[in-house]
Amino acid sequence: MTTIATPAPALATFPIAVVEARLRAELIEAIKAEASIKGVSLPPAPADKAKAPVPIDSLVVVSILCAVEPIVGFELPESVVRAGGYVSVESALGDLLPRIEKQWIKRKGPKS
Repeated sequence: MTTIATPAPALATFPIAVVEARLRAELIEAIKAEASIKGVSLPPAPADKAKAPVPIDSLVVVSILCAVEPIVGFELPESVVRAGGYVSVESALGDLLPRIEKQWIKRKGPKS
């Protein structure tokens, strides 16, 4: 009797580009609101906005995680956000993306 082994299911790849795009868009909206409240003008280019030194409170970032959860398919713990917040969108992305990916790997397996 011949036994045919079924292939292991392929692990999904962490959707870093989609997660980054969603986080970037949400974080830029957050700094626009903060800059508006403080009367600070932001650079017009999105890349320059992301580098602008506008503080982002950690509680704001925790609320932004909700926008990423449908992409990753699970609830992200608040612990992925660094206490104290971030000094710019780029600093937030640099810290958050590896932490979110680590949560992905814990739940779905490593990158393919």
